[in-house]
Amino acid sequence: MAKIIVTDKMASNGIEYLRSKGFDVHTPFGISKEELVGIIGEYDAIIVRSATKVKGEVLEKAVKLKVAGRAGNGVDNIDVAECTRRGITVVNTPESNTNAAAEFSVGMVFCVFRNIPQAHHAAKNKDFRRNRFVGEELEGKTAGIIGLGKIGSIVAKKLRGVGMNVVGYDPYISDERIRKLGITRMETLDDLLKVADVISIHIPKTPESNNLIGRHELALCKKGVRIVNVARGGMIDEDALYDAIVSGHVAGAALDVQEVEPNFNKAPEEQDYWNKLLDLEQVIFTPHLGASTKEANINCSLGVAKQVEAVLNGELVSAVNMPHISGDPSELKPFISLGEKLGAIYFQAEKERIRKLEIVYSGDLGNMDTKPITLSVVKGLLATIMNSDVNYVNALIKLDEMGIELVESKTSAIEKYTNLITVKIHRKDRTLSIAGTVFARDSIRIVDFFGYQLDFEPTKYVIALQNRDIPGIIGKVGTLLGANNINIAAMQWSRNSKDGKAVSFVSVDSDVPDEIIGKLRATDGILKVSKLYF
Repeated sequence: MAKIIVTDKMASNGIEYLRSKGFDVHTPFGISKEELVGIIGEYDAIIVRSATKVKGEVLEKAVKLKVAGRAGNGVDNIDVAECTRRGITVVNTPESNTNAAAEFSVGMVFCVFRNIPQAHHAAKNKDFRRNRFVGEELEGKTAGIIGLGKIGSIVAKKLRGVGMNVVGYDPYISDERIRKLGITRMETLDDLLKVADVISIHIPKTPESNNLIGRHELALCKKGVRIVNVARGGMIDEDALYDAIVSGHVAGAALDVQEVEPNFNKAPEEQDYWNKLLDLEQVIFTPHLGASTKEANINCSLGVAKQVEAVLNGELVSAVNMPHISGDPSELKPFISLGEKLGAIYFQAEKERIRKLEIVYSGDLGNMDTKPITLSVVKGLLATIMNSDVNYVNALIKLDEMGIELVESKTSAIEKYTNLITVKIHRKDRTLSIAGTVFARDSIRIVDFFGYQLDFEPTKYVIALQNRDIPGIIGKVGTLLGANNINIAAMQWSRNSKDGKAVSFVSVDSDVPDEIIGKLRATDGILKVSKLYF
């Protein structure tokens, strides 16, 4: 009998479902990391919400673990890469709490303008001096939405419905999607900050979004701005926010998430958590309640339970780290890997918005089930801008949310290769293409990079360059990298006689510091430099 441990409190329907299927389910809610490390080796599956971290020593001791389930959307508390390396399937429920989080965000906007929680607390303590809690109306105010995915879009619609002007910043959402939402696009984050009366954050936690709003950004905001964050902690510099509120530049904030969060299971007399923002009456502080509705809890609980059951029964499921594959998985495996690498190139090399993503399968691939490959291309494309928030389960949903049209086609006609995947990126100004093939059984090659023909094996660390087709460029690149102890594993160059330019892929053994990338960009004859991670 497979053993399952559920470490964070969730609705009982999923737990009872698993027990009804014969699984041995243990529920030590709020278990400490040390206790979990001591017993995780006994379990075949773990189900968590946001509190438990399935990382590091927990995974090292999880010798029997087959599946890690997250009852909710993000998986930032699960080391997906390490789970993949260890053969542990990671599943989640990405759409189960979308409406709950959006509604909570809107509720926080009302609260931060009308001082509802503060007034309630005062009344409970027999303080009825209502002049202390005079607020402002939402009608006619401007709401700035950062991130226009599923949750951000719902928030935008609901705030428009109460009479607010809504502006949005999301560099990856199409103009058509913006038009459908009926809001105004802000081309830069700075533009949004300057006009918004309230700012609401709805983007995934990535290295780029860490401290997204700091002292510089707060200084750009209108005096009296309010800030709402029901997404992830760490995207607002909390020290800078504290100072801006104390100074009066920021009128208030409503925070459901923090950079460092408390233990949500401790009683008040046991709690050792503190955050100086709690000292400020202008700050509404809630304990990560965005997804906490009965409906969302039920959906999350049963949804993750069924996925965990399928994995433990040996079924292949759509998972964070595994595409749904029909037929023989080993046959498609190298093409899935190739598809993800092809998709990963564009946003690492270019920043222009995409109107349409077209994937063309040629040769032998015309007779295969290419859906998992398409998912891998989309996942690769979006993962570079969304980090762990995108997976095989939600990749197509997120592409649709961005307003990017997806087109697939197959053809048996092919000249040079027995199989070929061509990814065409349609932008407003032009169309770019990237293509790759699989030789033998699993030898992956990039053969077309934005119109330049080459034959390159993608490795973990790659520098992509465009330069004028003049003598000496290769020597300059090699000399600069060598002088900084960066070893070149392979180089592939391709020229275009029509425009007098050339491109190159340079495989290196380690990540290249930004300082060196800057020196490459400053090198005479080099036009563009991008770091590619595969």
